[in-house]
Amino acid sequence: MATTATEICAPDRRARRGSLLRRRLFDLVGWGSSALALLLLGGAMLWILGVVFLRGLSALSPTILTHVTEGYGGGLLNAIEGTAVLALGGVLLAAVPGLAAGIYLAEFDAGRLAPFIRFLADVLVGVPSIVIGYFGYVTLVVDLGWKFSVAAGSLALAIISLPYICRTTEMALRQVPRALRESAYALGAGDARVVLGICLPAALPGILTGILLALAISVGETAPLLYTAGWSNYLWTGHLTNEPIGYLTYAIWAFITEPFSSAHALAYAAALLVTLFVLIISILSRTILEGWRRRSPWERPAL
Repeated sequence: MATTATEICAPDRRARRGSLLRRRLFDLVGWGSSALALLLLGGAMLWILGVVFLRGLSALSPTILTHVTEGYGGGLLNAIEGTAVLALGGVLLAAVPGLAAGIYLAEFDAGRLAPFIRFLADVLVGVPSIVIGYFGYVTLVVDLGWKFSVAAGSLALAIISLPYICRTTEMALRQVPRALRESAYALGAGDARVVLGICLPAALPGILTGILLALAISVGETAPLLYTAGWSNYLWTGHLTNEPIGYLTYAIWAFITEPFSSAHALAYAAALLVTLFVLIISILSRTILEGWRRRSPWERPAL
């Protein structure tokens, strides 16, 4: 009895139909899981921000912004000033070595030190900040005799910021088209001129984004500053050593557990201010990066 072509192809069609059904089912499960994870993450973030903003706005007042802390009351002017001083100091100390390491990794990757520097940067990102604070306390506060101070706190934050600036600088420089480097070399430019005059200006928005990211991380740190910066109810007098300084995250950590409504108000207001600082820095870095991508000629599609 002869077998028709339809009978021969029927099993293949059923197999393809079953395979297509399984792929659609897997796609549905994958997209559903992703959507659920996004909703959970977004919901948790909105809930945290809602609690911080509602309680922080209710506690915020002109007194908090214009007066120093007095026991468990007063204001947060000393903490606002200290946060700015410590965060900016840490980023400034980390900027030069971080940029230098990032340039070396991106432009001189064939060097023997490149794998070692990259490994150290990856390890340093994973070191708990409280360990860095302990290291700063032993070496800076005790051994060098700086005591709780701006210098010790800024150096601890610089150690935390260094790997972020290093790796973002490397990634930003790697985004610069190779044709730009080849054109510069073809015109007779040396390595220094190519890196400093061509690559760095082209990668500047990406590098600035990494520096702003390090600044946002520094604003939100607590553990390393507890061991290096201490705490002060007074405004900073300009001494780099032997003088503790206030900062916002200490107010959150210390005052939220006190049984006083004034202490809770300071903690809620400090949490709001830290959140606003981090949000503003994050939005600014995203805006700079997106604006650079739109204006970059190598990011535009060819006409």
